Amino acid sequence: MTSEPKKIVEVKNVSLTFNKGKSNEVKAIDDVSFDIYEGEVFGLVGESGSGKTTIGRSILKLYNIDSGEIDFKGQSTADLKGKQLYDFRKDAQMIFQDPQASLNGRMTISDIIAEGLDIHKLTPTKEERQARIEELIELVGLNKDHLLRYPHEFSGGQRQRIGIARALAVNPQFIVADEPISALDVSIQAQIVNLMQKLQHGQGLTYLFIAHDLSMVKYISDRIGVMHWGKLLEVGPADKVYDHPIHPYTKSLLSAIPEPDPEKERARLLQVYDPSLEIDGQVRKMHEITDGHLVLATEDEALAYKQYKTAN
Repeated sequence: MTSEPKKIVEVKNVSLTFNKGKSNEVKAIDDVSFDIYEGEVFGLVGESGSGKTTIGRSILKLYNIDSGEIDFKGQSTADLKGKQLYDFRKDAQMIFQDPQASLNGRMTISDIIAEGLDIHKLTPTKEERQARIEELIELVGLNKDHLLRYPHEFSGGQRQRIGIARALAVNPQFIVADEPISALDVSIQAQIVNLMQKLQHGQGLTYLFIAHDLSMVKYISDRIGVMHWGKLLEVGPADKVYDHPIHPYTKSLLSAIPEPDPEKERARLLQVYDPSLEIDGQVRKMHEITDGHLVLATEDEALAYKQYKTAN
């Protein structure tokens, strides 16, 4: 009998507004709910400004949400204080989008990687500290000769590897990867994604993988959530969302992916999404259209989606 997968993160009806009450008020997250299970990669996609990064930072308690609840391993993160918050910072880590800005240019690579080790007192002796640093740098495909250098001496891909090593130093269970490949050359992106996959399986990690490239997200993710204007519009298994999208916005995102075949590229039809669909005043909630594949819709829209799926 297969055991039920455990939820490591639960996001429940979370909302967050920036600059509340001001002329530049922005509803960054609007009543968003989803779960992330232990050992999976949950991909979160959408355009810039859709709220993806805000969700990731809110899960890590870098932002305080306005309403709703975020649970980590069954406990509300709002309740974490003192020792519990200290332990949470070790269990949940982040890989940042810009590997240059996220690394302290005045610190050697050795000290950057060791920062978490020192804060959480994970290596009692200098010898253990050095051995762990060398183990981590080699784990991400670099070598110990790099440890006494500084971030500016490395390429973007190498800097991102260093950022990954820093995140892994404290043996986290969960990592938010915030567009970890968007600042890298295309030729390097696949290397970093393959490294992250290898580390996920080898270290038993769970990822929230945030990106705007649906094809890359499909490659690494078990399930995918699609965001627009702070709302989660569709969520489901990666293959279902990619091959059988339901929401018009998801279809528009997929239609924008270039085809490598010139003939197919010439025949590709771009689907334009009308955002007024989201502000028509009607109440929408998540409906399960097929097994594990949910979409934000009115009752009538959900019925139409189900009928279409049944007919096709």
